[in-house]
Amino acid sequence: MAAQSVCKGTGSGIDFSYFGGAESFTEGKRSLRRTTVVSPSEQDDGVSYPGPPQDPTDFLWIMTEEPHRSRRMAIMKAHPEVTKLMGYEPLTKYVVLAVVSLQLYLAIYLRHTHPLSFRFLFLAYAVGGTTNQNLFLAIHEITHNLAFKGINANKALAVFANLPIGVPYFAAFKKYHIEHHKHLGEDGIDTDLPTNFELLCLNNVLGKTFFATFQIFFYALRPGFVKMQTPTRWHLYNVIVQLLLDYILVHTFGIRPLLYLLFSSFFAGSLHPCAGHFIAEHYVWDGLSQETYSYYGPLNILAYNVGYHNEHHDFPSIPWTRLPALRALAPEFYDILPSHPSWPMVIVNFIRDKEVGIFARAKRLAKNSKQKHESPSSSSSSDRE
Repeated sequence: MAAQSVCKGTGSGIDFSYFGGAESFTEGKRSLRRTTVVSPSEQDDGVSYPGPPQDPTDFLWIMTEEPHRSRRMAIMKAHPEVTKLMGYEPLTKYVVLAVVSLQLYLAIYLRHTHPLSFRFLFLAYAVGGTTNQNLFLAIHEITHNLAFKGINANKALAVFANLPIGVPYFAAFKKYHIEHHKHLGEDGIDTDLPTNFELLCLNNVLGKTFFATFQIFFYALRPGFVKMQTPTRWHLYNVIVQLLLDYILVHTFGIRPLLYLLFSSFFAGSLHPCAGHFIAEHYVWDGLSQETYSYYGPLNILAYNVGYHNEHHDFPSIPWTRLPALRALAPEFYDILPSHPSWPMVIVNFIRDKEVGIFARAKRLAKNSKQKHESPSSSSSSDRE
């Protein structure tokens, strides 16, 4: 009662001798919870924090297997009809054709507009950023062979979808992304994970703002520093076709159409509402150890339903048009998982919230590295043999 009475005062009227050395009533106070739960349970009511804040000096290192394989097996056991949702989506190629046509039309339309004018920048951000984000995610969808039955047809469509992005992107992305699924969170293999250098340099508000603004460059350049690829003929096709289009645009219409495409790609991976999915998908929030988060809001319409990210990782063979049906089929698995209510607010909260940052990613040792740590004696004996 005495402590309660002294709290009624303000300013110098408060007797801080009751509070063990505290200098304000906000010390240790946590921000509002950022994720929501559709069907609250005893384990997670969707309001309180499930766990303490993460240590901001290191990533969240975990020893468990990635969760998607086990949940996939459980869903297939509970709902064997889920296999009917699998298979390619014929609609994808028509959406890609429409979006590529729109972007190339706008690029040529702006050939007489100054690149730093309001109209040019507004269209590059509002329209170009949205459409190129859509094409990034079209390539993501096609990477899983979900536009056609055949492999080469999917790859050819991905090369076509790459055209308005301005730089060759598809072929390198495919290999890195498949490894991201197979080796989720494995250090040195999953190139979606931030590096120790990023943790050291960007782990504050200014650094997070820089990261969120220029994240397209981090996703483009980081893989080359973490794990190089061996080029294939599709890397060559991707480069040749892209450079050919860029040359035709510049030679025929000048540099401005190409600048529009490049500006669009930059905005698509910067402080753009749809770019919130980059951070929303796998950063750890609210003291949880959950590695993947979904988003079920309206921006999915523009983004191939990539917000259904737990569903996608559980069943990468189910196309974007049927991911909502997967969630509806197995609500007991998905509605209990914390999810994000807003992509734009993910970016805002990522920057301002001290409980989330570059450090907020779950990592595990790569399987090869784990085996080396677990059985050094067996490996040395085999060497002697």
